[in-house]
Amino acid sequence: MKTVNHWIGGKTVEGATGAYGPVYNPATGAQDTQVALASVDEVDAAVAAAKEAYRSWGTISLSRRTAILYKYRELLDAHRDEIAELITAEHGKVHSDALGEVARGLEIVELACGIAEKLKGELSTQVSTGVDVSSIRQPLGVVAGITPFNFPAMVPLWMFPVAIACGNTFVLKPSEKDPSASLRLAELASEAGLPDGVLNVVNGDKVAVDRLLEHPDVAAVSFVGSTPIAQYIQSKAVEHGKRVQALGGAKNHMLVLPDADLDFAADNAINAAYGSAGERCMAVSVVVAVGDAGDELVKKIADRAARLRIGPGNDPASEMGPLITKEHRDKVASYVHGAAAQGAEVVVDGTGYTVEGHENGFFIGVSLLDRVPPTADAYRDEIFGPVLCVVRAETYDEAIELINSSRWGNGTAIFTRDGGAARRFQLEVEAGMVGVNVPIPVPVGYHSFGGWKDSLFGDHHIYGNDGVHFYTRGKVVTTRWPEPSEEVGINLGFPKNH
Repeated sequence: MKTVNHWIGGKTVEGATGAYGPVYNPATGAQDTQVALASVDEVDAAVAAAKEAYRSWGTISLSRRTAILYKYRELLDAHRDEIAELITAEHGKVHSDALGEVARGLEIVELACGIAEKLKGELSTQVSTGVDVSSIRQPLGVVAGITPFNFPAMVPLWMFPVAIACGNTFVLKPSEKDPSASLRLAELASEAGLPDGVLNVVNGDKVAVDRLLEHPDVAAVSFVGSTPIAQYIQSKAVEHGKRVQALGGAKNHMLVLPDADLDFAADNAINAAYGSAGERCMAVSVVVAVGDAGDELVKKIADRAARLRIGPGNDPASEMGPLITKEHRDKVASYVHGAAAQGAEVVVDGTGYTVEGHENGFFIGVSLLDRVPPTADAYRDEIFGPVLCVVRAETYDEAIELINSSRWGNGTAIFTRDGGAARRFQLEVEAGMVGVNVPIPVPVGYHSFGGWKDSLFGDHHIYGNDGVHFYTRGKVVTTRWPEPSEEVGINLGFPKNH
């Protein structure tokens, strides 16, 4: 059985406690791998390695940092298929989707390669006679990232390339459900020339998470995961004096107006709801059909859903793979089983789906629920699986009120040919990321990713300018070089510019 260990101080470190967690192949249901679960002492060792590395990395030149990151980008590009295969083996998503994840992570590495532009300071000369003021940004020190199972390569790449480019050192705690991709990212960073200790990986569960949140040498924590855990991360980290960016859950709505191209909207609803088996925080989980668009739209979505090919992620014919665990699959199925009793119409029931030859895999088919009441569990909860709810609204105003009443505000989209309606929507909707005829509006790397309301805890979004500001702190320097003959004298009054 393969064992995934820690990466501390530039080398593989075996688990010292003998505690291991199972890692399953979701397509077969078999445990092919075990992952070492870090103790408090092992987390401390990773933080100590990062703290020691910061002594030199925090002052190393920008040109040296970016040279390493350029090499790292080349290595990631060369190994993208290998990384995608690791993702598919442990997460289950199809290979093409895993390749897309790596590509989006590469965007942030490219952003980090241009960090010199982002770290430029400001200078104001002669703000007073002979006085100049400059503003600079400096790294925080040791920072940590706690990342989810659904993007085991992309989300870590959203964090540590920007953090280390800014001069910090990093401790990554990936999901214990699919840890191999994150460990491979660290190995390639070392191969690119990243000094030992700048990037460390500790695998583990709540013990490791809590120690990172409490450790006095960790200055900041980045997190992506569910809303309850994001709330916990923020409160516990702030209690221990750390800055936090914690991205939580979502219930993303896609508003379809009657003038929309319904074939185009149906295609996009399928892609956004069922891609990666719905295990995306930016997945569309609710379609809000306005006016008379609903009946035809639901029929078009159902027709397309019936043709989807579900199977192992390493089969090129598969369009959707399994869910991450058996327990999660059963929980997702429970929302469909209880939908009719709570007032929804079950148009497509994907529960009980099996794949020939992979009967023990964690597969589930796609489900479509129509006329879902806002009181139903399928509407109120983040399902995180291939279940699409359709809600009816008579007017645009009714639809926008429904969307804005959601506790979440991660992403949303509108499908329409009406530019005026689209402009009104993007200004009125309460969400951090908005798509106009784009169902999954994940920003490119040089903008920032993040939601509103219960989808974000903390003040900063992730990557882009927000990421740079999160991983640095400002310093203002006021300078005066008096002339040799200048007399200041004694004056206890408040300083004045003159």
